[in-house]
Amino acid sequence: MVTTLITFAIVILHYLLQAVIWAVIANAIVSWLIAFEVINMRNHLARQVVGFLDAVTRPLLAPFRRMVPPLGGIDITPVILIILVEATDQVLLPALANWAIGLGQ
Repeated sequence: MVTTLITFAIVILHYLLQAVIWAVIANAIVSWLIAFEVINMRNHLARQVVGFLDAVTRPLLAPFRRMVPPLGGIDITPVILIILVEATDQVLLPALANWAIGLGQ
């Protein structure tokens, strides 16, 4: 029973981390589309989508943006965040699962 709950929690954490990665990717793509004037920000739906993506990703990217300056006008902080989140998902999450399952037995 405990192992099942731990596995469920680990799966939920995995999907949350994957959602963060996809939100960061979507935010980067949308910011490029806005910069190249493909997306019209006067459109209500576009403003809502951009506002949502910005609200989700800005708190995660802010610490990295304070430490890493833009390189030639290119913001590399989304790449750094994606690498850290993916490392967390691939390395720390399985280690946490093994540790928690060991405690549950």
